[in-house]
Amino acid sequence: MAAARGSRSGVSRAALALVAAVLVGCLAGGVSAAEIRRQKNVQVALRAKWAGTPLLLEANELLSKERKDYFWDFVGQWKELDKGSECLTAKCCVQKIVENVRSLLSEPLASVFEFSLTLRSASPRLVLYRQLAEESLSSVPVKDDALEQIPGNGPVEETCCWVDTGSTLLFNPADLHKWLEGSGKGDSTGQPELFDFDHVYPRSNITAPVAIFYGAVGTKCFKELHVHLAEASKQGKVRYALRPVLPSGCQASSSFCGSIGAADAVTLSGYGVELALKNMEYKAMDDTAIKKGVALEDPKTEDLSQEVRGFIFSKILERKPELNAEIMAFRDSLLSSTVSDTLEVWELKDLGHQTAQRILHASDPLQSMQEINQNFPSIVSSLSRMKLDDSIKDEIIANQRMVPPGKSLMALNGALINIEDLDLYLLMDMVREELSLADQFIRLKLPQNAVHKILSAALPAESNSFRVDFRGSHVHYLNNLEEDALYKRWRSNLQELLMPVYPGQMRYIRKNLFHAVYVFDPASACGAETIDMILSMHQDNVPVRFGVIMYSSRVINVIEENDGSKSEEDTSTLIMRLFLYIKETYSTQLAFQFLSDIHSSRSGGDDYSEEPVEAHHVEEAFVDSLLSGAKSHPQDVLLKLQKENLYKQEAEENSRFVHKLGLYKLQCCLLMNGLVHESNEDATMNAMNDELPRIQEQVYYGHIQSHTDVLEKFLSESSYKRYNPSITGKSTEKRFVSLFASYHQEDSVLHDINYLHSHGTTDDVKPVTHLFAVDLSSKTGTKLLHEAMRYLMDGPNRARVGLLLYARRDSVSTILLMKDIIDRTISSFSNTEKALNFLHGLCKFYEGQHMAASSAVGDSISTIMDKVYSLAAEIALPVDDYRAWLTSFSADTVLKGIDKLSDFLFGQLGLEFGSNAVITNGRIFVVGEGGSFLTDDLGLLESMEYELRTKYIHEIIEEVEWTGVDPDYLTSKFYSDITMLVSSSMSVRERPSERAHFEILNAEHSAIKLNIMNSSIHIDAVIDPLSPAGQKISPLLRILWRWIQPSMRIVLNPISSLADLPLKNYYRFVLPSMDDFSSTDYSVHGPKAFFSNMPLSKTLTMNIDVPEPWLVEPVVAIHDLDNILLENLGDVRTLQAVFELEVLLLTGHCMEKDREPPRGLQFILGTKQRPHLVDTLVMANLGYWQMKVSPGVWYLQLAPGRSADLYELPSKLVAIDSLRGKLIHIEVQKKKGKEHEDLLNAADDNHFQEKTDNKGWNTNLLKWASSFISGDASLKKKAEKNTALKDARQGEAINIFSVASGHLYERFLKIMILSVLKNTQRPVKFWFIKNYLSPQFKDVLPHMAQEYGFEYELITYKWPTWLHKQKEKQRIIWAYKILFLDVIFPLSLRKVIFVDADQIVRTDMGELYDMDLKGRPPCIYSIL
Repeated sequence: MAAARGSRSGVSRAALALVAAVLVGCLAGGVSAAEIRRQKNVQVALRAKWAGTPLLLEANELLSKERKDYFWDFVGQWKELDKGSECLTAKCCVQKIVENVRSLLSEPLASVFEFSLTLRSASPRLVLYRQLAEESLSSVPVKDDALEQIPGNGPVEETCCWVDTGSTLLFNPADLHKWLEGSGKGDSTGQPELFDFDHVYPRSNITAPVAIFYGAVGTKCFKELHVHLAEASKQGKVRYALRPVLPSGCQASSSFCGSIGAADAVTLSGYGVELALKNMEYKAMDDTAIKKGVALEDPKTEDLSQEVRGFIFSKILERKPELNAEIMAFRDSLLSSTVSDTLEVWELKDLGHQTAQRILHASDPLQSMQEINQNFPSIVSSLSRMKLDDSIKDEIIANQRMVPPGKSLMALNGALINIEDLDLYLLMDMVREELSLADQFIRLKLPQNAVHKILSAALPAESNSFRVDFRGSHVHYLNNLEEDALYKRWRSNLQELLMPVYPGQMRYIRKNLFHAVYVFDPASACGAETIDMILSMHQDNVPVRFGVIMYSSRVINVIEENDGSKSEEDTSTLIMRLFLYIKETYSTQLAFQFLSDIHSSRSGGDDYSEEPVEAHHVEEAFVDSLLSGAKSHPQDVLLKLQKENLYKQEAEENSRFVHKLGLYKLQCCLLMNGLVHESNEDATMNAMNDELPRIQEQVYYGHIQSHTDVLEKFLSESSYKRYNPSITGKSTEKRFVSLFASYHQEDSVLHDINYLHSHGTTDDVKPVTHLFAVDLSSKTGTKLLHEAMRYLMDGPNRARVGLLLYARRDSVSTILLMKDIIDRTISSFSNTEKALNFLHGLCKFYEGQHMAASSAVGDSISTIMDKVYSLAAEIALPVDDYRAWLTSFSADTVLKGIDKLSDFLFGQLGLEFGSNAVITNGRIFVVGEGGSFLTDDLGLLESMEYELRTKYIHEIIEEVEWTGVDPDYLTSKFYSDITMLVSSSMSVRERPSERAHFEILNAEHSAIKLNIMNSSIHIDAVIDPLSPAGQKISPLLRILWRWIQPSMRIVLNPISSLADLPLKNYYRFVLPSMDDFSSTDYSVHGPKAFFSNMPLSKTLTMNIDVPEPWLVEPVVAIHDLDNILLENLGDVRTLQAVFELEVLLLTGHCMEKDREPPRGLQFILGTKQRPHLVDTLVMANLGYWQMKVSPGVWYLQLAPGRSADLYELPSKLVAIDSLRGKLIHIEVQKKKGKEHEDLLNAADDNHFQEKTDNKGWNTNLLKWASSFISGDASLKKKAEKNTALKDARQGEAINIFSVASGHLYERFLKIMILSVLKNTQRPVKFWFIKNYLSPQFKDVLPHMAQEYGFEYELITYKWPTWLHKQKEKQRIIWAYKILFLDVIFPLSLRKVIFVDADQIVRTDMGELYDMDLKGRPPCIYSIL
């Protein structure tokens, strides 16, 4: 040991000797320490606009994302005031919080939690609760005159916690106790609204009065109120929800760690800062002197713990503090490498390959890649002099045959991530979700290799082309392109499908490629119109095989109501019988003509009347059709058909077939090769065009050849024998829930379920589990229960059924008795086939004899008992058992079971009380009141869920080699449960569906491979290290490696031949750490970007690379951030800038069904009390719209006026509770009778202008949240002080728009403003882009407005993600003058003039403003 210590000390002495030697060399070379220390630095911070939020409450919000129960566990741990009393610093408190959480979470989830806590990602959720708390205090009357105690005259302890009951506010336990005692008598209509994000106490009574507790764990008033509410919730007296809020002024009453972070600004991280070498083509530097006497110097200007060329200077200074000046001089010398923004052509040739080699040969490749691409101008010279290894170059070039040079890709567990939209918050959410799933599966005893397979498996593609299998004898085809003589001259070469043709030109090929089968009732107007269309298109030689499937609406109704036991002759059935007779006796063409003649005989062929077809119309058409060529008189044929009931069974079978397919709900529809469309001619042609590319692809790959039956191929590969759009709809419309958390609760309902199986399959593994949530007191519920029994009687071999039966607490005893009988039968006899027969008979009886609440209870019970005894005796179940059960029946016992079940259904799954639903492997399908959900629908649901979400999971689980699991547990129920739980957890997983085959790339010489055994996360990436994407991805990969140790395979893909330097900037990615929390007091400093030793003589431009939903602006910056010349700093060592996150973005896409996006549609956003706070309109491009919001609960709706007059859209609740903003998709439709009216009418109303009186949209914003969107808050006061100047200006205000960036152009802008005002006597309002103006200019603007008598407004708009982004800051600024003119201004603005910032106006702008546009839309003028 001594020898080892001696060896290490020898190495240390050698290192110091080397440092000293280098220092001597530097000094001897004429570079003095003083000169080296002249190097300048840049430091940047970004803070949120909202007030600080407590880290303790943030921690609990993060914890609740894992499991809702953890939230309440954490509350229980921290409700005591002395919790954390040993901590006297912020850092200690954070460590204490993390230590507590580690007792609940396993690794690496605990590490992700720790990082997310330092990231402050839960802060917006607390701001949302704060908004709701303020609304609660302002909108509800306060009990017992406690209003006087609400903060206003100073904080009072009682106002730090309160309970909102909807009708009153309760501030103390006494009032709460009094309210709880009388809560059952209260009016439930005034209860406060609960949201999805609310924390509801476990197993709260869903029907109890709602009480929302606003308070912060750790405060003096919290514990007592919480204990009262929790106890009342357990007793079923109240539905208790907690919204964590620490009101302003209550920090002093909180526990030791309860207010950490609340007093400090929320300093954010997870963004990048760029210092770009500016192209100085023209003068942009302001030549005025920098203000003196303002010092922002931070004593901690440099992080000496960062490695610099292999040296960690903090360690060296600890050992040799007496050499401080010399050591720092040496450090600066290392950092002050030659800065290059140009290289010779021959030096650029292999620069990308040389960079890759430097990275791959480094001891820490990820750190090396980050250092290179973030300090590239200082490192490029040394890179270009490296000797290149040909093996690396050759492999990179070989890979670039498969991936374009410079392309960057990234995948998480196989799923491609869009790098353009990627940010740290999104990445951590995705990683946390993957780790959470892995943790769940491991707790289910799945081995690590199976977990990795499940997480990395490619999901089956959820195709938009849902095909209905209609094959059978019920289809009647009019033509056959392959056999009919009419098409004999057409070519049969399928390769002609691949030949180019003119748009809209059809391909006439003698092959049944398109099968257009129309489903309709022949007696309907829709059916008549469809028949005429078919004959017309057939006559025009459209290359389609036409067919029909007919049904009778009356027969369908009989099937729905009476199970098809009775049916009466109706007109539709008569038409089908006559059609079949003509087709078999004469010809198909004549039969189709007969269908058309029915309409002609009824209305003369002029119009398709909605009046019903009568029998004499049909008979007349039949006689007319057969009169010319009939073998016997048509009247005799009619009599014979009616007498002998010929073809009646075939006609009824047609209707049953359509009912089984589920297509009768559409009335008339088209099946194009099985795809469902509308039945008009335009839809038919569009369906052909949609289907053609699929056929062309199959022909190209040889899957369709001359002998292939196209219809058979498509329907046999992927089709379903049932159509129900509510089941097969878009993924976004489907609702999923994970059952894992419920399964792992103590005394879980899922453990009590005894499943029912079809006959003979009890011991088989069932990959699909249907859970039926049935309200036995509703008619819909009893029908659904009966259908469940029918479904099992049909014999599904891969599904099982679990019954979750409940009823209202005021239900009659007969309903509770039915539940008890069914539950006891299943628990005792579920493994026997007799139980299924018994339940099927009982449910059929119960549906037919559904007991109403007004029935005589005694008679009803007697009827049920008699039926139970007779069924049990008939099926050979022990009747004595049922007699004993009925004797011991207790309604109270049944109700207790219902209470437990209600918590699962309504508290955990989120169903509404009284609803009926089917939960299939986590997918929730709610059956609407009065709606039908038949056995065939259950079969469709089973097939879809199995094929799309369960099959691959089931196959993986079947192959698992179990270790550490008792073989006796490996039953069919065990496998079925595991499959159900894994499928439900995977169904709620949010991940992209795109994938890439990274395995085809060579990775021997040109890839970074970090293989960690048993890691649940695998990262595949292709990165160009010398690209903006590389700058962004490098720190993200390092973060993942540091916190969760994933398995990585990173293939480097630099551009092989460069013509210019790929990067001309310095870049820093800001990340949090524990050092952000003070180790001396309770303060929180927050992370910063630090650029050390930047070039002095180069002009730099600062850009902030923030996540897409952020809009930021500088709020503290003495120097010009557009033109940074560090040699002008003087004695200031570090240039500092502070930015502020002003707003988050609420964006979306608005579509109108079957139409173009509704361009110009107007939306407003606000609260319930103030619905119009911000507004916007919809773009033509993708229906895009954008609004600027703060965290909170908002309501989105159509703006009053033309938008609301033409379109329908219910008010939409939008919760902004994360730093990722929100993207929502909206579909609107026009009101009835307004379908053909144009939204953008020249005579559009001007209600916005009338309401706002031309005072601008920010007036509302300022009243709403002056602390959130400021900048213009002083306008009103300034205007009041300046009435004399304003009164002197008369007439309509002139609106001037301009853009400026940099101190020089802001000086020009001031001159332009004065020149406009000097030459006009009319009021003037200026509009400026807010986020590019310097803090100094925004500070002086209110004073200028007061002095010279004008109005102004600051506006902005975020560059849309789908629009190709400019890279240079100047070009982005210029885009505001062109691209966003229709959306950047408020809706009330009628006209605006653009004036360049460097222009001087010499005439009255009113002349241009008043120019007659002659009816054209409002324009933007530009003065050049």
